[in-house]
Amino acid sequence: MKHHTGSIEVVTGSMFSGKTDELIRRLRRATIARQKVQVFKPAIDNRYNSDKVTSHAGTVFEAIAVSCSDEIEQLLEADTSVVGIDEAQFFDDGIIEVTQNLARRGIRVLVAGLDTDFRGEPFGCMPVLMAIAERVDKLQAICMVCGEPASRTQRLVNGKPAFYDDPVVIVGASEMYEARCRQHHEVPHSHGGGK
Repeated sequence: MKHHTGSIEVVTGSMFSGKTDELIRRLRRATIARQKVQVFKPAIDNRYNSDKVTSHAGTVFEAIAVSCSDEIEQLLEADTSVVGIDEAQFFDDGIIEVTQNLARRGIRVLVAGLDTDFRGEPFGCMPVLMAIAERVDKLQAICMVCGEPASRTQRLVNGKPAFYDDPVVIVGASEMYEARCRQHHEVPHSHGGGK
């Protein structure tokens, strides 16, 4: 089944907010509706399986790992009507044009990714994808300090908050990251300065 019009849907939020679970839920519904689904993820994200999208909760969906956004259109099969893209923040800026092209072709594009990096700043292509999408759902996690809703990703290095000038991209699991609310999100500057 093809769609009459293409669209872009973005599921975003901090780590541990359920983005990949929500992406997989939508992909499964499309499969039940007998729509041809293809899922792509960046090759850099090899935390679980290179050929699957896997949430922190353990749900999985078959995926193709690609090293750059151009590969998505090259690997797209003719009868695909739904494309899922996980961890979109790790893709090059070409992902913006790729999602636009797919939507123009009548494809429903489901994108999941972090809206902000560990500093609390907009992450990669995500702000633009959120702006051009027909639908954006921003999910929240639970703050690991106070239990309130969390919208930030806290990076921890040896149990302490990462410094502002540490590298932005380090793919890791729970031992390196926590969900935090605005109040408990800490990003110290290198030389003992404030937040």
